[in-house]
Amino acid sequence: MEMNRQDAKNAKKKEPSEEVDRLAYAVIGAAIEVHRVLGPGFLEEVYQKALSLEFLIRGIPHQPKYPVGVTYKGRPVGEGQLDFLVGDVLIVELKAVQNLAPIHESQVISYLKMTNHPLALLINFNVPVLKEGIKRIILS
Repeated sequence: MEMNRQDAKNAKKKEPSEEVDRLAYAVIGAAIEVHRVLGPGFLEEVYQKALSLEFLIRGIPHQPKYPVGVTYKGRPVGEGQLDFLVGDVLIVELKAVQNLAPIHESQVISYLKMTNHPLALLINFNVPVLKEGIKRIILS
């Protein structure tokens, strides 16, 4: 059987551990609850505050607005900021936009590279059904 380019790309991706997958599942459940209560149409900041509260209610360990250093050839050149670092292993990036754009995914991939974490969730709250706004991104 021949492997196409996408198959080869997917084969290179390292699947996250069960712990990271469990955290991702918990985060998605919390995000669905926030979306169920608030619905689409608010600014990203509103969803971030609501999701942080939902994480607290559910006992999900998280750090909002988590700073990460940006290096170039081993030297610091700036700082980025994750919307959430969950359980010290999972990046959660929030959006409230009409459509996710390639730049949003690129941003998350850069965060994965900077932190060397295995998995990120890109969540867009500005959708009718939240399932349509969640993208799981694995560091390859």
